[in-house]
Amino acid sequence: MRGIVFGMKIRALSIAAVLAPTLAFAQADTAKSAAKPVPFDWADWTWLNGNARTKDSPLDTKYFTGEFRLDASYIYDFNNPKDHTLAGSSESGRTMEFHVQQLGIGGDFHVDHVRGRLMTQFGMYSTMTPHNDASTARGQWNLDNAYRYISEAYGGYHFDHGNGINVDAGIFMSYVGLFSYYNFDNWAYQPSYVSSNTPWFFNGVRIQTFPSQKLKLEYWLVNGWQSYGMFNSTPGLGIQVLWRPKAAVSLLSNDYWGYDTPGNSARMRVHTDNSLELKYFDDSARTLSKAAFSITVDAGCENGGGVSCSSGTAANPGQYFLGFMVYNRLWFSKDKYGLTIGGGAINNPGRYLVLLPPINGATAASGTPYFSANPGDPYHAFDASLTFDFMPSQFCTMRFEYNYRAASVPYFAGPGGVTPPGGNTGAPGSTVSGWTPDLRKAENRLYVAMLVKL
Repeated sequence: MRGIVFGMKIRALSIAAVLAPTLAFAQADTAKSAAKPVPFDWADWTWLNGNARTKDSPLDTKYFTGEFRLDASYIYDFNNPKDHTLAGSSESGRTMEFHVQQLGIGGDFHVDHVRGRLMTQFGMYSTMTPHNDASTARGQWNLDNAYRYISEAYGGYHFDHGNGINVDAGIFMSYVGLFSYYNFDNWAYQPSYVSSNTPWFFNGVRIQTFPSQKLKLEYWLVNGWQSYGMFNSTPGLGIQVLWRPKAAVSLLSNDYWGYDTPGNSARMRVHTDNSLELKYFDDSARTLSKAAFSITVDAGCENGGGVSCSSGTAANPGQYFLGFMVYNRLWFSKDKYGLTIGGGAINNPGRYLVLLPPINGATAASGTPYFSANPGDPYHAFDASLTFDFMPSQFCTMRFEYNYRAASVPYFAGPGGVTPPGGNTGAPGSTVSGWTPDLRKAENRLYVAMLVKL
């Protein structure tokens, strides 16, 4: 183990998780008093990045609202790695092949004040998500296998006090990084690094409170930073503040604290994630029917156990995370077409949130000498993307995307790939005599994806 933890994207759900469970369950819970308003139910939020644009639920019943999700894609990497393996991607693992990235079947249960949600994850997500969790190497019972086919699984209770209080326990989506864990909900397919390298799920307990119809305060007690288990012996703590003062404005802040370096109980982590989304045009009678933008700024650091939040010294290198991403979205012809341009950048000395390239089968737990993550190791990266969506139905998106990504150090798979000749050799991530991975500083990709949500 290399004493680091990687922010797996697996992806993490963002605002879709904020509203979908809250509204579905709260509406069911207030069925006996329909006059009582439901938080955030006073406006249409389907324009938001990270929130599903569906307005109807064809699988809805009295006690269960079903959900089906399919994300199938073909990705062409201009680096043309011979092993067809992508490195450093949270949304896709292979290139020049057709793949089911995610197949989810489940939905929301709502009986009286009792609530629950289950969503499976089959396809590439079921291997990529556990790959990035180093906590599974601590102890027994194969947590990476136990949870790999589950993206969300929680149950809870709605207390009809004030504007409502929800208490849930299990695995739930993270809101850090704005983008949803599910690509159907997003303005782009491959999110920028701020979203891709931060948590997409938490395992623990959350409490949602609603001081008003426009404000939500949520509290987390979780095992750690996108982890099935606990890295040391201290749980992670977090809070979310979501404020929507108008139908065209959404302000989101997430803050986290924990000890998330495997085997290093003295190293503390803090992280703050802040987003603004603004819809600045809306007129369904015109060719340009809608326009909106989002901006996200993240900052954080690790301190103790050999590193410092400050500039650092040779003995205690500075270890921090700074990043941003900006997206602008245009809708045309009554929201039948969409065009998104965006990108962002990060600086992450120590690489503690950088997704580990799967060199010779390396995982977050194994690490690899071919891509170090020692205290203070430099890592700067930026990206840009252009996305075109054809949306013939509220339940279906056909997506076409170009993405450029670059890093200050060799990181992306080159023509030689990241797999030894003949396949993975020895222990995951170990060195192979006479072979080195072909890593490059930049890559260009083209995406074609079919996204369905029912």
